[in-house]
Amino acid sequence: MNMIAIHHPRDMAALRRLALAAQGLLQAQPFGSGLAGARRAINHLGYVQIDTIAVVERAHHHVLHSRVPTFRPAMIHQLLLDRDIFEYWSHAAAFLPIADFRYSLPYKHAIRSGQVHWYKNPDRKLMAELLARITAEGPLRSRDLETGSRRRAGWWDWKPAKKALEQLYMQGDLMVSDREGFQKTYDLTERVLPSQVDSTMPSMEAFAVHLLEQQLRCHGLASLKGLTYLRRNTALRRAVKELVNARLADRTLERAQLGSGEIFVLEAGALDRPLPRLGHRLRIISPFDNTVIQRERLKALFQFDYQIECYTPAHKRQYGYFCLPLLYRDAFIGRMDCKAHRKNRQLEIKSLHFEPHNFDDDAVIAAFADAITPFCHFQQCDSVSLTRVEPQHLTRRLHSALKPLE
Repeated sequence: MNMIAIHHPRDMAALRRLALAAQGLLQAQPFGSGLAGARRAINHLGYVQIDTIAVVERAHHHVLHSRVPTFRPAMIHQLLLDRDIFEYWSHAAAFLPIADFRYSLPYKHAIRSGQVHWYKNPDRKLMAELLARITAEGPLRSRDLETGSRRRAGWWDWKPAKKALEQLYMQGDLMVSDREGFQKTYDLTERVLPSQVDSTMPSMEAFAVHLLEQQLRCHGLASLKGLTYLRRNTALRRAVKELVNARLADRTLERAQLGSGEIFVLEAGALDRPLPRLGHRLRIISPFDNTVIQRERLKALFQFDYQIECYTPAHKRQYGYFCLPLLYRDAFIGRMDCKAHRKNRQLEIKSLHFEPHNFDDDAVIAAFADAITPFCHFQQCDSVSLTRVEPQHLTRRLHSALKPLE
């Protein structure tokens, strides 16, 4: 039923271009520039994952910088204050378009009703006291709650008050109204959410339509598993499967099966539409970028076997602590482990590893040198150091290309 067999390399290249174009990674400024470009990018992508790792500029800034060249980190804060976006849980902590607020409600309801546990035994009395305090006194910063200890291992060691605050946020009573770095300010949802935003609970069928259309918009094609990536809601998964089958039956969707067996759904005729041309641009991608976060999808479409190793013991790491995927034209050709030393304004490239590829080495090196300059400046760095290169025979040429920044 509506199945396209993908065997020829040319057909695989078309699928990759469709995926990259949908992600906004083929054009120079697919969403425009500045604050408006950042807003359009988040609306198109559906979410931007928040991450705390700061060896380079944080993931939620990096993802937008990859698509909006004039993006600056302060723009995220402005979008939050303008209520263009809100903070909540997608498959992880994320910034999401405010227009999609209602699709956060099923998870909030599941937590509130105990179907899903954020904390297994929430302190209802303390939650009520905190809610009353915020209602009477206004927004509350997380740091306004005493820690009681100067030594904390992580969020699991939060004092009961902080756990209660987080529970109220996750079940929807509170929203993040502001943040300074990773210090959040919470307020009542009704005081944060703009009045014109739809806050009605969606049916499972409506939620399925939202997910399918969002994933096809921002990925171009999606597997059935990918459509509900890391969502454990059985009813939602069933509704998505039924919707996909219905759209396959009415021929508004079609399927593409790769030679390796993976099956993706895409809009009927998507591969017949003109796509942006491939340039010679190299992009340095965040490990939490929407393009690479579904690792199985990444491997199936791009034959790029990628795992982040910051959670792996040092002696078991193959490529480095926080390797950034390198995208050249329509292929992931390598990874770069680096660290921004902001006090010294130096970007240290600890390891630069290139996969076997069919591109001209000189063209790749030139594209890398072109990419590293704006990336370096985005890290608030002026200079670059390069320690190790694989394959080693590229070392001298890379140092030569980077000489203006070294």
